[in-house]
Amino acid sequence: MRLPVIEQYIDELIEKSTLDVPVWNIEKAKHGLKAGWNYIDGCMILALLETYHTTHEKKYLDFADAFIDHRVKEDGSIDGYSVEEFNIDNVNAGKTLFQLYDITGKEKYRKAIDLIYSQIQNQPRTAEGNFWHKKIYPNQVWLDGLYMGQPFYMEYETRFNNKKNYPDIFRQFANVVKYMRDEKTGLYYHGYDASKSIFWCDKETGLSSNFWLRALGWYSMALLDTLAKTEPEGYEKEYEELKAVFKDLVDSLLKYQDESGMWYQLPALGGKEPNYLETSGSAILSFAILRGVRLGYLPESYREYGIKAFDGIREKYMKTTDGELHLGGICLVAGLGPADNLRRDGSFAYYMSEPIVEDDAKGVGPFLLAYTEIRRL
Repeated sequence: MRLPVIEQYIDELIEKSTLDVPVWNIEKAKHGLKAGWNYIDGCMILALLETYHTTHEKKYLDFADAFIDHRVKEDGSIDGYSVEEFNIDNVNAGKTLFQLYDITGKEKYRKAIDLIYSQIQNQPRTAEGNFWHKKIYPNQVWLDGLYMGQPFYMEYETRFNNKKNYPDIFRQFANVVKYMRDEKTGLYYHGYDASKSIFWCDKETGLSSNFWLRALGWYSMALLDTLAKTEPEGYEKEYEELKAVFKDLVDSLLKYQDESGMWYQLPALGGKEPNYLETSGSAILSFAILRGVRLGYLPESYREYGIKAFDGIREKYMKTTDGELHLGGICLVAGLGPADNLRRDGSFAYYMSEPIVEDDAKGVGPFLLAYTEIRRL
């Protein structure tokens, strides 16, 4: 498969999308809802911006700008976004605003950045000092949330706040290492409840019961992107420690990389039926490894693992049906609770029960990011 075929695939998805109903947001589309402001579209728009930077094709920038411009009002308020929801996922799309502000100079993007930062300033915290994942998930830290919030937080501190809250960011990562990392495998559990009271957690450790691939992937990108937004002068020790955490995570995950190049939905349980090779988490790790090598956080020899993962996804899950390209093998969604949703208990059976779909942004966005790294080579 020639690499430009992937650009053809992305072009097809854009052509089928409107600013209100992008085809890659399957969670919204299947319910007939407008996309609003959410992390899923944030992932995709970030990937389109990266595609613009690597291909220099203005069509990707134009769609990304139109998509965000459509939601951000002149006063910086955002359709579909509420600070008071205190949903760390909704910070993710805010990362697009830094780039678009730099490129377009639109003052409303700068105002919107400040609005989202006001959520960071007021986000409820666990006793250890980490952001709650959402207001509806009190006292809970999910690996996913580190990716959604910390790179935005770091970029704001670096650009606009004289690094004032760098110690807070480094401390939140240190807490995740302390409370969520499994010593035996080097992997991290999906969730942690600091109150140790929610139904899905171990009542002694507060931890959920499994290592979920996409959460591990988001966490790897949280480390990678936060490092990339850091100016380490004055924080050299913390910066080097975070680099070491990133490499340790990658090393731990490489022990579970399948011969296909991909990883399983629950990577530590690869041989257990009906566990399956999953696209989104594998694509995230492909990107994280390739970019980690390019930025000097990983040895050059690791590049082959990232390329192998990308090729494995293409070979297994990228298909042409009725003349159109599709990317399959994507877990639609997985979470823990809340208290009134006992099905989402973090068990093996639960992670196997969630729908597997095609063309969802949680897989397509990371796959496109990995493609941009391959294209740079």
